[in-house]
This record gives sequence, structure tokens and C-alpha cells, in this order.
Amino acid sequence: MSDKGNKGNKVTAVVPVKGSSSRLPNKNILPFGNSNLLQHKIEQLKQVKGLHEIIVSSDSDEMLAIGEKCGVKAIKRPKQYADESVPFGMFLEYLCDTIEGDHLLYACATSPCVEPYLYEKAINLYFEKLKEGYDSLITVSPYQTYLMDDNGPLNFKMGLEHKNSEQLPMMYHFTNGIDLAPTEKVREWHYNYGPKYYQLVINKREAADIDDLYDYEMAKALYAMKDPNPTV
Repeated sequence: MSDKGNKGNKVTAVVPVKGSSSRLPNKNILPFGNSNLLQHKIEQLKQVKGLHEIIVSSDSDEMLAIGEKCGVKAIKRPKQYADESVPFGMFLEYLCDTIEGDHLLYACATSPCVEPYLYEKAINLYFEKLKEGYDSLITVSPYQTYLMDDNGPLNFKMGLEHKNSEQLPMMYHFTNGIDLAPTEKVREWHYNYGPKYYQLVINKREAADIDDLYDYEMAKALYAMKDPNPTV
């Protein structure tokens, strides 16, 4: 692991893991691959060229111990920043105060199919896109499906004007797999990407995101399968 080499280009990867999870208990340390989701993510990040530092941020002593065992910095998160009633932006402000890097890579343990090659692609692309006027980079997955709310169809019509799904307007699912932005801008925005973000489009395997038991089982199946079309 090494940083980008130039002053102002240091990328710090933060793995944010809370001790509690309302939808899936102990979500961040569920068994995955040869270890658990947190350790799996740390080991992926340790293979990434272009990182200045890897930090585990958690209120859980157990999760911090996993970070230390894996040889990365583990920072105890104050309890108030692990409470879902506290605005996300306040946690990000605290986070920016705890890291040294010029750029923040938000790397969730619940995105286990984001592999080292994809992080490296994202980092290199991010610095290119900053020069083009973008302010951040996020990963998204194409999403074309029929959407409805309580009042009926949102993006399609019924009857003779009905269209096949591939003809629907292209939408994108924000995967939360990779979020990259300048640390000082994250502090200013109170968000981990900005209004002029660049969308790095990834496939469904890479976009796996674990929120509940169904997501967890699907992520395990996707990880076990060889990716037929990696984003490289």
C-alpha cells in the first residue's frame, strides 16, 4: 500500500462500521469468504495501490480489535456518532477531523464485491475527473425497471403505451460501494460526495450492498461466482 506520491493527493480509506444494525444484527462482522465482512473489506483495501492509510471507524471494541489485528488504524467512534438519530453529516464532520488524508474514500464493509482492481480504477479516474471539473466520484449501477408509488406508475404507462423494460428511461442505483471526495469538501458539504459527482458505472456483482438477510445471501452467491464482465 502506498499513497499517490504527491502532496495533496493522499487518499485515506475509511471503513465505517457500527456495532448495532437494526435490520441485520451484527451485519458488519457476519461470516464472509474466509473471514467476516469487516476483515474481508480490510484485506481488499490492503491490496489497493494508491492508498495513504486505512482506518476502521467504529463504536464497537470487537470491530476495532479486528482492525488492529489486520494491521490498520482503528479509531473509537464516540457513541453519539453511532446513533442513527444524529445526522449523517455530523458524523462526516467528525470523521474529517480524525483523518490526515487529503481525500476521503468511503469504503463500506457491506459492499464485499468491490475488489482491489475497482478501487484502483476509481482512484485513478477520480484524479482525472477532478481536473475536468468534477468534484467527487461515486459508483452507480444501471437500473431499468417498472417503478410505482401509491398513486400508480412513475416511469411507464399502462395499456397500448406500455414499453419493454429495456426501453424505459435509464436510471441509476447509487451503490455506496465507492465514494471519493476531497476531505475538506466533505466537511463543507456534510456529505461524502458533491453536486458535481462523476458516476462510475459498475455491474450488478460489484454493486452488491448488504442491508438485510436477502442481500447477504445474494452477496455471498455473487462473490462466489466468477465475474464475467468486471469493470476494468
